[in-house]
Amino acid sequence: MHIYEKLGVRPLINARSFSTKAGGCALPREVLEAMSQAAECCVRMDELQSAASDVLARATGAEAGIVTSGAAAGLTLGAAACLAGLDVNRMNRLPDTSGMPDEFIVHRAHRNDYDHAVRASGARFVEVGFGYYTFGYEVASAITNRTAAMYYQAGVSQGVLSLGEYVEIAHRFSLPVLVDAAAEMPPAFNLNAFISAGADLVAFSGGKHIQGPQATGILCGRRDLIMSAALQHQDMDVFPQTWPLRALIENGTLAGPPHHGIGRGFKVGKEEIAGLVTALELYQKRDFVAERARWTADLECIAAGIKGVPGLSARLVYPQPSGKEVPGLTVSVDAATAGMDAHGVINALQNGDPPICVFEKFADAGEIVFFPEALRPGEATVIPRRLRTVLEATERAAALAKTPAATRPG
Repeated sequence: MHIYEKLGVRPLINARSFSTKAGGCALPREVLEAMSQAAECCVRMDELQSAASDVLARATGAEAGIVTSGAAAGLTLGAAACLAGLDVNRMNRLPDTSGMPDEFIVHRAHRNDYDHAVRASGARFVEVGFGYYTFGYEVASAITNRTAAMYYQAGVSQGVLSLGEYVEIAHRFSLPVLVDAAAEMPPAFNLNAFISAGADLVAFSGGKHIQGPQATGILCGRRDLIMSAALQHQDMDVFPQTWPLRALIENGTLAGPPHHGIGRGFKVGKEEIAGLVTALELYQKRDFVAERARWTADLECIAAGIKGVPGLSARLVYPQPSGKEVPGLTVSVDAATAGMDAHGVINALQNGDPPICVFEKFADAGEIVFFPEALRPGEATVIPRRLRTVLEATERAAALAKTPAATRPG
């Protein structure tokens, strides 16, 4: 019996991309095999993270990296590294930042609900510019002796400086730049682009386009900052005399081993690390042209399947308005003709069997977006059938409601 059947949980069709709430994606066979092998025996986790760092560094062009429990965890750890550096007393105090620089400069246009992960470290945001425009002098003039770092949200270009301009200002004041690039692939070259532009720390999701375990991420960047993040992340139930990294104390890098840090709750297991580095190595060999062609074919299948359905119209969108190189199918719902609005269609899809999960951000505007990346073979043919079934049921219900009670069947 399948584990989901045993638990009474229904597998769904994920047409909203590599979404956490929809379970991400089905993992490649090689990733599953690597995770299974890693589960067979124990290793020292600091050694495993060090080995993973070499893989992450080669892939991203960074000096070092660590596997995190997601991009959000990477942002918290990255912010904590910017706040504490290699000062173990500061590590032990976070998120209490009293008496230390704790301000992160951020474009007003880059504020978002994910930046809570940065604030969780104890950092405080100082916003600059407006939603539609920001000048370089505004960024520079916001920097004070309370400034610890600068934060940048990749993928949002309206009203902000380019990353290169932002980095130039930050480095002029010897400040690190932390970049949230959680969902910035494809294109694949973004894996290197932010480090190449001078970013000091970059956080990626491991469970999205890389197709690693869903609860993984990558934090890559400057070696000293990655060391700080690792020290605030790993199990620090250690003693100076027997700590494998005691050379860091002997050479004066650290005053002593820190206690369990602010990132202790972001534990990553050996299985996740093995799965992520395997997925990353596979990622660099993937045929992205063929992949995009397959995605487009799936969306065209959905569009063809709902052609002529009253109240529905579809258009293929590529690239996305954000510039992301992923095709999407936007289905517009005419509520008056369809008999229900976009929210109603979404609810019917996700409450059906199997549940179908879609991107609902634009439902208020009457639009449902289908993304193809996490669809498994054959699932694209199920979606138009379900859409037809939903609207036909609505049409029958509406017709029945207009029928005099005395003449209704049954």
